[in-house]
Amino acid sequence: MDRRAFIGTMAGGLIAAPLAAEAQPAKKVPRIGFLVAASASDTAYAKLIEAFRQGLRDLGYVEGGNVAIEYRYADGKSERLPALAAELIRLKVDVIVSHGTPGPLSAKQATSAIPIVMTSAGDPVGSGIVSSLARPGGNVTGLSLMVPELGGKRLQLLKEILPGLSRVAVLWNAATPYASLVVRETDATSTTLGVQLQSLVVRGPDDFEGALAAATSGRAGALTVVEDPLTITKRTQIVDFAAKNRLPAIYGLKEFVDAGGLMSYGVHLADLYRRAAAYADKILKGAKPADLPVEQPTKFEFVISLKTAKALGLTIPQSVLPRADEVVQ
Repeated sequence: MDRRAFIGTMAGGLIAAPLAAEAQPAKKVPRIGFLVAASASDTAYAKLIEAFRQGLRDLGYVEGGNVAIEYRYADGKSERLPALAAELIRLKVDVIVSHGTPGPLSAKQATSAIPIVMTSAGDPVGSGIVSSLARPGGNVTGLSLMVPELGGKRLQLLKEILPGLSRVAVLWNAATPYASLVVRETDATSTTLGVQLQSLVVRGPDDFEGALAAATSGRAGALTVVEDPLTITKRTQIVDFAAKNRLPAIYGLKEFVDAGGLMSYGVHLADLYRRAAAYADKILKGAKPADLPVEQPTKFEFVISLKTAKALGLTIPQSVLPRADEVVQ
């Protein structure tokens, strides 16, 4: 090859190289669908979703960069969840993430092909979301907040703060299998403590006013609230009722204390959402939900609001106060 032919070949190669690079298809950006029972303006859920985003960032994902997230909010109306799940399926998301029990269940009923990650299901086996915790089967896996024995521990805390307590109202969502387990544990502890329980049953957003009114007519000395997407959505109404009626209350999640409640003892919900990102990551990298065991909570928190205690005229005993993970002044 003479010099001119060599230079021509080199030039042609240099021109063709960038053209070949330009011709390569852009790498597909994975899409996560996030199905939320609450509204977009709910500050508690906004913080939890941010915990999930932080979990993704820790794993190298940048929303709007190498991952896209499609959000769908049911605005506290669980009947909207199936239609919203169908929207995410039509968008052909790579994985659906949802919290509580109704969200993952609605997504599962809508698709058997797209993987689903639970962030905080109460009783995923009892509700039929998965076959078992160790071997989920199907297209759903993730995290459960199932620790029903905490219901009894909350009652013990109320009794320590109020030694003369004899009657406690229990607010719970009877439409959720997990809530039934918590109430059962609470009832077993009540017998030991000599405390009578008053059951306040709700099944939807419109049931709270009547259920809470029954607590005052039944002369309850305190209130305990079972954690559930429905009760957390109505936390402001519940906390305001307890304050207005000077009713000491303990809740299953810190988010109730953030809304002005007296105290909470339960699962660290933000930790579950953060850990859910690892499930999404594994699935996006090819893992099958059926092969990923459902994980249980590992982080718990006991939170007390001294501000609310003062408003109720309560003094938190020194035997209880040092055990709190967080004290709100």
